[in-house]
Amino acid sequence: MNSRERLAGIHHVTAIAGDPQQNVHFYAGTLGLRLVKRTVNFDDPSTYHLYFGDAAGHPGTILTFFPWPGAPSGRRGVGQATVVSFSIPPDSLEFWEERLGSRDIRFEAKESPFDESVLEFEDPDGLQLELVADSRPDLGEPWTGASVPVSKAIRGFHSVVLLEHAPGVTEQLLAEVMGFRPAQSVGHRRRYAAGDGGLAAYVDVVGAPDASPGRVAVGTVHHVAWRAATDEVQQIWRERLLHAGVGVTPVRDRQYFRSIYYHEPGGVLFEIATDPPGFAIDERPEALGSGLRLPPWLEPRRDALEAQLPALHLPEPDR
Repeated sequence: MNSRERLAGIHHVTAIAGDPQQNVHFYAGTLGLRLVKRTVNFDDPSTYHLYFGDAAGHPGTILTFFPWPGAPSGRRGVGQATVVSFSIPPDSLEFWEERLGSRDIRFEAKESPFDESVLEFEDPDGLQLELVADSRPDLGEPWTGASVPVSKAIRGFHSVVLLEHAPGVTEQLLAEVMGFRPAQSVGHRRRYAAGDGGLAAYVDVVGAPDASPGRVAVGTVHHVAWRAATDEVQQIWRERLLHAGVGVTPVRDRQYFRSIYYHEPGGVLFEIATDPPGFAIDERPEALGSGLRLPPWLEPRRDALEAQLPALHLPEPDR
């Protein structure tokens, strides 16, 4: 496998939210991410699909949500990605403690099993998040229009945690099929690295043989997507997965990337998404996320969809 064919790390993570305005207020306001795209769930156009990321929505920075107002809450457990971690500059921990505390967001300052300084907290729907002090260079490009100073801003994903009944079979897929490298190991937690080990490169597999299964609903992760550099590389991975006996979907057009989907042995839904074409194909870079964007096949339904979807307002910058 040459370097260009390798999966480069996390492309995006998609979770389920409740109220879409609350979701925008938290991620664009409190966390200072950019709302880079507001569209609809292509499989259920009655709900939004909201994308948050760095200034341009680079792969490795994108946390997306399907908000379903009134839907039941999920439950974190085995067979899920249970923690989503972001990288922040090491000297920004005090800033984030003050920012979260001033908004009455409960957090815990702790050391990870791999001796990283971490702030652990939940979003308004109960999704477990972490901010990890990370001194590595060349991560994401923070949005200058946020209330968070660029010098303190989130730089993109650090890692996700997979909670597994039988971690060995998941690790076998990661290492022997998907090309991830063992990086660190402490107790029941093993870290794997993708690509060159840079932005969004890590996935931690945690064994929890006695834990209850999770339930995917509001406040939980729906799927984790990994980066393929091109459509050709994605096709190579589809063939490789099929050869390994993994059931994988045909390619699906998601407008801003192409996708294939499959479940890892423990049950977590994985996706492999292409880096191109990106979020600027239907909006100017300076206008990303400013209006509802629809794929061509849904444009005839625009009036009906806009009447059905609740209005969204970006939070005012801090004064």
